[in-house]
Amino acid sequence: MSKRILIIAGDFVEDYELMVPFQCLKMLGYDVDVVCPDKKVDDQIKTAIHDFEGDQTYTEKPGHNFTLNATFDDIDETSYDGLLIPGGRAPEYIRLNQRVLDIVNDFNNKEKPIASVCHGIQVLVAANIVKGKTCSAYPACAPDVNMNGGTWKDIGFESAIVDGNLVTAAAWPAHPEWLAKFHDMLK
Repeated sequence: MSKRILIIAGDFVEDYELMVPFQCLKMLGYDVDVVCPDKKVDDQIKTAIHDFEGDQTYTEKPGHNFTLNATFDDIDETSYDGLLIPGGRAPEYIRLNQRVLDIVNDFNNKEKPIASVCHGIQVLVAANIVKGKTCSAYPACAPDVNMNGGTWKDIGFESAIVDGNLVTAAAWPAHPEWLAKFHDMLK
């Protein structure tokens, strides 16, 4: 029986940070369910492409629509082996959903692997699980981590860091290392 991964996303999730992990984890043989609060299987979420073009921050362009393959209200988080939270703008509002925070805390309390990239850290901060942890995230999220008892570490955009059951990275260029470390944690 293959291991199961839960991805929690929302409208305007970063395109690469949802599409690439979803496809990569499926290629590795995992069963991967992608859910969004208030949406059902076969509903779509919009994505955004964030690019680094020399400005003070990333630029944003419309991405692809992603069809959800599971219903948020129907999931049983205890049946999953790992949790992944992609970035983009979705974390800023999905973190307001208490059920999302309860799911994150359930994974954390059971020390199951949790991967977050970019602004996905906002969900982990809201769930109050970064205290005492060293994490990476998009630099604009550093104050959130630090003010909530964690330590934000600048490891660049192509690296990932593991601290306990958390694996975090700053942005999608870290996918090779971030997903490899998440995969190792799931073994």
